[in-house]
Amino acid sequence: MTLLVTGGTGFVMSVLAREWLERDANARVVILDCAGLDAVAERYFAPVRDRLTVVTADICEPTQWEARLDSHDVRYVVHGATVTPISRGSAAEAKRQPEAEDPARIVDVNFMGTVHILEWLRKRPRIQRLVFVSSGSVYRHHGPDWTGEPLPEDGYVAPLTLYGISKFAAEMVVNRYADLFGLSAASVRLASVYGPMDRVTGSRNFRHVPNRVAHMALAGETVRPNSLEPVGDYVTSTDVADAIIALLLAERLRYRHYNIGSGETSTIGDIIGWAKERAPSLQVEVSPAQTANIIQDISLKDGMWGAYDIARIARDTGWQPRSARQSFHDYMDWIVENENQSEGK
Repeated sequence: MTLLVTGGTGFVMSVLAREWLERDANARVVILDCAGLDAVAERYFAPVRDRLTVVTADICEPTQWEARLDSHDVRYVVHGATVTPISRGSAAEAKRQPEAEDPARIVDVNFMGTVHILEWLRKRPRIQRLVFVSSGSVYRHHGPDWTGEPLPEDGYVAPLTLYGISKFAAEMVVNRYADLFGLSAASVRLASVYGPMDRVTGSRNFRHVPNRVAHMALAGETVRPNSLEPVGDYVTSTDVADAIIALLLAERLRYRHYNIGSGETSTIGDIIGWAKERAPSLQVEVSPAQTANIIQDISLKDGMWGAYDIARIARDTGWQPRSARQSFHDYMDWIVENENQSEGK
């Protein structure tokens, strides 16, 4: 089975591509990305490199890649190519407005890139399913907080940024193409993702709290959050990859949109506590925003910042994430075994 993964040299999509290859010795992956494999990705894909093809081209220029993709027997597609213009974490970063630096590119890649993939896909009936990788950024900042329930897929969509707006618009186009051309397609809305292959790339400049705490703890740095109370629904890239593959291979999908998250919230204090279990000497100093190295808004506890309802994907595929604590410890182990070894530590 051949899977096409757009944006596959980056963070989550690279984990998905390798997981697909590792599950079946006969499986193949074609990556379409504007960037080739960097040194980190080359090392990561080395065990399965003989079954991986990388097509380096701009998603917004179909003439660069259509014919090249047609030389492969693609049966499944995960469209994850995106520009993620987010910057938050330190006082200096919090003042930036990255989406103002090149707003047209965000819309071109995230929206029109999706249209170009759909145009290619609709003319190729052998393709069995498309999963479009959307984002929790399509949701509003507040959700069913009066009940304390996890955020469902319906009723709370109100994106505020160009990233969220372009993702939601692309979801709607995916739905319409599916109706017009009989495509089997679904969109996944990811909660806050961290984990293996989480790194800054040309299309993504942001790392979530668990990533930063894990690296600080292992490097012996002092963690200086502005508060221990802010929350997030944090899910690892490995769990996301498993969830997307489950949707690709499910016999039947009953919904057009699926949340993928841990289904629960963890505080910064929780994450630091888990880090201390592996790095007991970790130092923590709750600091004002001016000197903090992790800044989160304490008022954002529900909506896109709270727990995501994952009942839909559980019903349709049986997928369940690992516990938040175990996932974090597994990631710390991965850093030690992979990132530190590659740096000669």
